[in-house]
Amino acid sequence: MFIDRAIINVKAGDGGNGSLSFRREKFVPKGGPDGGDGGHGGDVVLVADQSLSTLLDFQHRQHFRAQSGSHGEGSKRHGKRGGTLVVPVPVGTVVKDATTGEVMADLAQHGQKIVIARGGRGGRGNARFATPTRRAPRIVEPGGPGQERRLELELKLIADVGLVGFPNAGKSTLLSRVSAARPKIADYPFTTTEPHLGVVVLPDGRSFVLADLPGLIEGAHHGAGLGHAFLRHISRTRVLIHLVDLSVPDRDSRTDFEAVNSELWQYDPALKERPMLVALNKIDVPEARAKVQDLSAALGAQGYRVFAISGATGEGVDALMKAAAQVLDETRSREPVLADPGSRAPDAGS
Repeated sequence: MFIDRAIINVKAGDGGNGSLSFRREKFVPKGGPDGGDGGHGGDVVLVADQSLSTLLDFQHRQHFRAQSGSHGEGSKRHGKRGGTLVVPVPVGTVVKDATTGEVMADLAQHGQKIVIARGGRGGRGNARFATPTRRAPRIVEPGGPGQERRLELELKLIADVGLVGFPNAGKSTLLSRVSAARPKIADYPFTTTEPHLGVVVLPDGRSFVLADLPGLIEGAHHGAGLGHAFLRHISRTRVLIHLVDLSVPDRDSRTDFEAVNSELWQYDPALKERPMLVALNKIDVPEARAKVQDLSAALGAQGYRVFAISGATGEGVDALMKAAAQVLDETRSREPVLADPGSRAPDAGS
């Protein structure tokens, strides 16, 4: 089951209390203070793990608590620090404060991590408060509480190329033809109710991840149809392939194309700058093939690269995949090089 949203509660460990203790030694006032400090509480750390692909585990466990620090003891023995709790999440997880909606982290690379809740500070024992004039202090500090947060986890799939289009445009059929993925295929709308990923391998050895995403309808940016369940995943793709179904009688394919693009851009204006290839699909149907020339000319005049294909027979599909790989290479070459994600641990605040 594909789960891409979850609410969890995390609690960092509390700090241990400082100790009130005195040495029992002759000629030393009250033996002298020797209470040790309490240990600091453990942190809660979220880390991106590429072996995970869904937030399903968080449907069964919503509470995560790190270990508290041990209390201080006599003879200036300090308490043990609480162990850090590491919580793995899928790569592509956006972490938000569930109360304020603030985005706290975007774990988009394997190994990237964030300390999401800081452990409480250990309290000081009475040995810390000794002075020449206060030689037998009976002062200790309690341990500080660990941070507690309610978090919203939202998974956005990370794919190189995303397939967009109206429901039943043939996205699942195309994905199954060019990869080993086997999404559900049927002759009714919304066959795909959750994203599917496949790896496309070209004859020259290049490869990329292709995502089949649920179909759009008008009003999707307001949540109509599958709404945001679709749109949140498209925001990470580097290249879009817009499938247009030419086989529907009495349907204006150009209007469909513009309607889907409008939903994308209203949801996220940045998607307007995303490279997009157009695939005129189902040309194995004679009525669809007859529409290719006019629509190709119209969309080509707007600057789109247009390909006539049939996901069912494979006609034109190889040329489309090669073009997608080429555009993807060009897009990657313009992206900045990021530092080692494992070395970063953004501070969640105190």
